[in-house]
Amino acid sequence: MDTTTDLLRKRSENEIEDHPDNQSNVEEKKLKYPKSIFFIVSNEFCERFCYYGMRTVLALYLSDMLKYSEDDATMIYHVFTCFVYFFPLLGAIISDSWLGKFRTILYVSIIYAVGQLLLSASAAPPLHIPQRAFSLLGLFMIAVGTGGIKPCVSAFGGDQFILPQQERYLATFFSVFYFSINTGSLISTLLTPVIRETKCFEDNCFSLAFLVPAILMILSIVIFAAGKPLYKIVKPEGNLIVQVSKCVCHAIHNKIRNKGNKRDHWLDHADDTYDNKLIEDTKAALRVLKLFIPLPIFWALYDQQGSQWTFQATRMDGQIGSFVLLPDQLQAVNPLLIVIFIPIFETCIYPFFTRIHMIDTPLKKLVVGGFLASLAFVAAGLVELGLESTHPELPTLGSAQIRIFNTMNCPVHLTINEKAPVTVNPLSKWEDLKVNVDKNGSIILSYEADFTTCKDMGYDINDTFPKGNITAAEATASSWVITPEGLTHYKDKVDKPDRGKPVVRSLIYLAPNVNSTSLRFVSQDKTIMSIPVNRSLPSELVPFDNPSEYDVYLGTELLEEKVSFRLGGVYTVVGSKIFNVSDVNSLVVAGKTITVTPPNKLHMALMLPQYIIITMAEVMFSVTGLQFAFTQAPESMKSLLQAGWLLSVAFGNLIVVIIKGSRPFERQLLEIFLYAGLMAVIIAIFAVMTLFYKYVEPPEDEDIALERKKGSVNEGYKEEEK
Repeated sequence: MDTTTDLLRKRSENEIEDHPDNQSNVEEKKLKYPKSIFFIVSNEFCERFCYYGMRTVLALYLSDMLKYSEDDATMIYHVFTCFVYFFPLLGAIISDSWLGKFRTILYVSIIYAVGQLLLSASAAPPLHIPQRAFSLLGLFMIAVGTGGIKPCVSAFGGDQFILPQQERYLATFFSVFYFSINTGSLISTLLTPVIRETKCFEDNCFSLAFLVPAILMILSIVIFAAGKPLYKIVKPEGNLIVQVSKCVCHAIHNKIRNKGNKRDHWLDHADDTYDNKLIEDTKAALRVLKLFIPLPIFWALYDQQGSQWTFQATRMDGQIGSFVLLPDQLQAVNPLLIVIFIPIFETCIYPFFTRIHMIDTPLKKLVVGGFLASLAFVAAGLVELGLESTHPELPTLGSAQIRIFNTMNCPVHLTINEKAPVTVNPLSKWEDLKVNVDKNGSIILSYEADFTTCKDMGYDINDTFPKGNITAAEATASSWVITPEGLTHYKDKVDKPDRGKPVVRSLIYLAPNVNSTSLRFVSQDKTIMSIPVNRSLPSELVPFDNPSEYDVYLGTELLEEKVSFRLGGVYTVVGSKIFNVSDVNSLVVAGKTITVTPPNKLHMALMLPQYIIITMAEVMFSVTGLQFAFTQAPESMKSLLQAGWLLSVAFGNLIVVIIKGSRPFERQLLEIFLYAGLMAVIIAIFAVMTLFYKYVEPPEDEDIALERKKGSVNEGYKEEEK
């Protein structure tokens, strides 16, 4: 979760409270609060709403709409996130060296909005545009936009204040800026999954879920541009990252060219071109950046909240009374907990551990935060272990599955391949989930049926029906439907439904000359959903928008009362509507709901521990990381360290892409524990590295040092999150 510029806010507060010169307070009263800040904060709210709203439903869009596998959808999601945190580097260079902050924000925001509109259009089936190609192009443009904006907006807001006279106003700005970020992201994380669930084209509305953030992004551009007459625009003065890069490259070049010329430090080879202060500041920055090397693994775990953890939630039950928690809505737990945890850690937990001399330095907090992230994935692994016991048995290589449904209200006895007879009970099913099949082949099973009981009950059985063959192909689920006219075959879906919503199909047999009707699902005397029923078997699988208990009707005839359709379940309603043998003017109706794939048994509440632990890890790791970077780096190198921190996020997402691409395990459980183990091992190495690090005391202004002696200055700077 972005909590950008918290460090600068806290720092400004401390400096104002403790500065001995009261003249700045007098001058501040004469200067009005910059009206331009309204436009900047509003712009940030809309942009964060857009980004988090889009990202919340992105993983499900890639899997459900674009039909990528969960592994491929996860890879694309993290490649996108990797770009999001790589492009701030380019945005900062362009802003400081060429366009300036205002034009950079404006131009990349337009790219951002066009990308969001393109993504929305690609999700609209009626437009018939290449969905995958245009979706990926839209995501790339969004990454360029949000990444390019990230390093500019808060700095542009800071430019609007006159310092030191308005330092107190500046602190207020950063507080409001932080609030706008979290408010925008929280609202969109809760809202866009609800929009996604509405029906607009088919059974989802990803297009509208992307369009609403796009509208907010366009609004942010309008608001930002409207404030131009009020902005204080600072001309670009060159980018430090570029200067440092040139200095490092020059030092390496000179070191290679002059091998015999030994220097105390390899960067000293650049002193023929660059001044000593830049070289010494770069040395100090590199000492801190060296500690950043192990840290990307944290982001590899943290950012899976929007990918793997969302997919995990789709296999769980989100029913809370009459309310259904959507899998992607669960991501809102993180920003909620962040708002709760930060003040608790600052006022209670950190002071307690400081008193007992534990976890009392930034590096110790980073180490503990890393181990907590590992623990969060252990918790996620335990949930996945429980989920594995609830997964449906799927057809695999070397085998096939056969299901035989009986639409008649009488038992049918079958002899398959001359083995012992099996009975398909009335309005029920028989199944064999492990039929051995040759590789890349199929198997033909002969059958003979006994319809004696059905004939006695008045069913008119086709005389050519009692004998025949059933074909089963490798790694497929084949279903056969028994009707009085013969067997009907179709390829069944037995895996958990997309997005977890229960699905149902109709296998209702209508006798010849019986009018078409509908299968209705009724709650409180209101038809919630209906499936057309005719002589074509089977119907398509139809998802329930509102999983609940329903009375099932065939036309006006009640088949069953209070049938439960739960998240993750696949259901089939079998039955028949035939003429009464004793009264040809009346009809006999029978039907029953069969569970093909059991619903989700584990509740999403079981994921709360992993969300709580990962959020605690975020507070200790992410919120502390830049505190360490800012206090340990020279004043001139703050932006370089921020760029290094953002790049660690990019490389963390790249780790996920590499692991997913290599597909080391078939079981998701083993992959989860792999991440937990990698996190624990790498953070242990980082803990050893911290033992050799010597903290640098930040330089003090002479006046502040004098006030500190008087006991009037609070110690330390507060933290900033990424």
